[in-house]
Amino acid sequence: MKPTIPLFILLKALISSNVAAQKSADFAYPKILSMQERAAIEDEWLNQRLNTIIPRIMRQNNVDMWVLISREYNEDPVLSTMLPATWFASRRRTVLVFHDRGSENGGVERFAISRYALKGIGGEDLFPAKWDSEEEPNQWKRLADLVKERDPKTIAVNSSKTFALADGISHSQYSEFMASLPDQYKARVSNHDALAISWLETRIPSEMERYGNIVQIAHAIIAEGLSEKVIIPGKTTASDVSWWYRDKIRSLKLQTWFHPSVSIQRAKSLSGDQKFTELFSGTNQNTLQKGDLIHVDFGITYLGLNTDTQQHAYILRDGETDTPAGLKNALRKGNQLQDILVSFFKSGRSGNEALKLARQKALAEGINPSIYTHPIGYHGHAAGATIGLWDQQGGVKDRGDYPINDNTAWSIELSTLQKIPEWNDQEIRIMLEEDGFFSGSDFYYLNGRQKAFHLIPRQSNNY
Repeated sequence: MKPTIPLFILLKALISSNVAAQKSADFAYPKILSMQERAAIEDEWLNQRLNTIIPRIMRQNNVDMWVLISREYNEDPVLSTMLPATWFASRRRTVLVFHDRGSENGGVERFAISRYALKGIGGEDLFPAKWDSEEEPNQWKRLADLVKERDPKTIAVNSSKTFALADGISHSQYSEFMASLPDQYKARVSNHDALAISWLETRIPSEMERYGNIVQIAHAIIAEGLSEKVIIPGKTTASDVSWWYRDKIRSLKLQTWFHPSVSIQRAKSLSGDQKFTELFSGTNQNTLQKGDLIHVDFGITYLGLNTDTQQHAYILRDGETDTPAGLKNALRKGNQLQDILVSFFKSGRSGNEALKLARQKALAEGINPSIYTHPIGYHGHAAGATIGLWDQQGGVKDRGDYPINDNTAWSIELSTLQKIPEWNDQEIRIMLEEDGFFSGSDFYYLNGRQKAFHLIPRQSNNY
């Protein structure tokens, strides 16, 4: 299901035009769809994903049947991504089953052992119901009967020691499922991390046609928050900006998956301290001052997909019209580290190998790197390979051994330490995070990336 090159050329052209529109307008926000419009798109995506991704990953992993079991408000992270847009949670106990009959025998059938069919907004059966509680009151027995009828050689469940997102079946539900099966089928049940991870990490072309727009919205919110419309030096606190972001997200009828973080780095001569401590808590009350370097960590959820972005702003001192050269150079080093990391993206290469190669090259080029990059998509810290953690720069056990795969979205998250001449060689950290897409042969940012600081107040040549 790998998209063709012409599609990627088109997507990158769309992204370029979106970036240009964002720069030319005063915080111009793309159209944000109504809830009904969103539901129609999400259900169409789900139908496409079920029809294309499921057969491929089941056959790649030699799985005949995949059983997902979830109870209301104790959701399996995978099952929750398979619910129609009008379903916010499982109902009582929801069991979803995929059975691969083979490509010549009708392909993968899917159904629910549930009191209700899972229908899309248009009325289509995404998972037809195969349980009539009046005919068979025992839900477990009905599931076991359906398993026996289909006689699968392999049965997968979502249980994993390594990946939290693939560990969705609870102990009680696993125990009851196993107790319901005849002995000959119990030995056929096993966990398959790759099924859950592959489903979650793989993006389809129709999702990617809109993902850049989602990131564009996030970038526009960030830019407005890092402007004189929100920040008044000497008055506005970092906490004020964090809560402004929360309110702005709600006003646009969007959601966030974490509380926005705003922190300050300040020249010692301005702070009065021998060492100025970066403050990441959204509750800190440090007042923003002229000459401050501001960092924001921000994300939204829209159309079932997430963004994760870190950018910087500089508050101009009196008489300044641009950022000091030392800070500009530090940002360039951050961009250079981004380029180094994505140059080592290769299908099948483990996250740990990409981390090692990128760090080696960065150090050889005089960059002090810290890399902690992760996939993004259905979740903010999403399924797939882990490329470093901030406290594990030598590699990440197990999760770091998972391979980088085609058609996956990424948050390129990293930082560099740089000395700033204008701040008496005080060392600062440039922390960047931008969302992109890896096709297998190509990597691109979904709505560009920060290459210049947001300036407060904005100037005529402002980013």
